[in-house]
Amino acid sequence: MRTLTLRGGARVAVVAAHWRDAFGVVTRGRVQLELRDGQLGPVLGRDAGFWLRGTGVRALRNPGRRTATVRIATRHGRRIPDATPPTPVTESWRIDMQSMNETGDVVADPASDRTRHPRRLRGLAGIGVLATLAAMVATTLAAALARALGVDFEIPDGGEAIPLPGFAVVTGFFSVVGVLIAVAFLRWSARPAERFGCTAVTLTAISLVPPFLVRANTATIIALLGLHLVAAAVMIPALARSLRVRAESGVSQISGISGA
Repeated sequence: MRTLTLRGGARVAVVAAHWRDAFGVVTRGRVQLELRDGQLGPVLGRDAGFWLRGTGVRALRNPGRRTATVRIATRHGRRIPDATPPTPVTESWRIDMQSMNETGDVVADPASDRTRHPRRLRGLAGIGVLATLAAMVATTLAAALARALGVDFEIPDGGEAIPLPGFAVVTGFFSVVGVLIAVAFLRWSARPAERFGCTAVTLTAISLVPPFLVRANTATIIALLGLHLVAAAVMIPALARSLRVRAESGVSQISGISGA
């Protein structure tokens, strides 16, 4: 029986041959599975048992700051080698041989540059750009419809009506901010979709306050509130769905996980 210790942010590549008959149990902290395409899989908490044979999992990660440990048992007492020769898959991690204690436990440290997944981030950014364009079109069309129904969008403090291109510009700006927030959660959060959803809903609620402060007429206030909700209805589901797919894609292909 061996103990694999993952310090905060550490990543250790999985060599399939070494895990063929191995069964692991998380005894401390949390361990996240990194799937074969670089996407992040489920996060296993304490007492979660798993085996990796045939799953395609390519690495184990510690998504938190606290040290995580995994007890590893192998059939017939066969041991998992302490280190493996560098390969294109294992170049992104290193095992500190000097940190091995007398019991033969292995301690993995995070590399100076943490593993990045540019393909996942680019995919999310691409979805974000498309959603931003859709939100800009939707709010502009909704504003044009409201104006056709008699809403003047006049702001008393400025003395001028908001032009239609102004709705597209404002929607585009705040939509890009939302995309950046989603990218940050995908990069640094173990639960990006849930965290983004809560944050986006909170920010949307806050954005409903300014229309009441401009002292516009009732029709304009209602229309502005509606435009905020139109943009949110386009952006939030699109980004949340994309985050969920990128964080959990391939989980259905992982077998042999209990207590997750």
